[in-house]
Amino acid sequence: MNTLAPTDIRHSDDIRRLIDAFYGRVRADALLGPVFAARIAADEWPAHLDTMTRFWTAALLAQAAGYRGNPGAKHLVLPLEEQHFTRWLHLFGQTVDELFAGETATEMKLRARKMGDMFQAKINMARASSGHAIL
Repeated sequence: MNTLAPTDIRHSDDIRRLIDAFYGRVRADALLGPVFAARIAADEWPAHLDTMTRFWTAALLAQAAGYRGNPGAKHLVLPLEEQHFTRWLHLFGQTVDELFAGETATEMKLRARKMGDMFQAKINMARASSGHAIL
């Protein structure tokens, strides 16, 4: 049994460990799993995990990680409702808390919550404006 207290997120390897654990939970989740399965084929998951690791490494650790993309636009076309964001944030926070503790881990959860709120607001605005993208 590992009795060591969790450490803070320090390296891209830490982020990759978190991403792998988190998306394992997402894929198995009854609410989120089908949304992701409809969008990401089984053989595309390694690339998706790499992208998410690069995104969070650049965003959280301010390290050049080669991330390029527009995550907001990718979420705009998904059939997401408030319950999906709530569940995603719950699983994300739970995974962070189980693996890490410290300022960077807390910052990661805060940023995830802010991004979720922003994506949800922009999706709702786009739907209200007849689907015109605003991202």
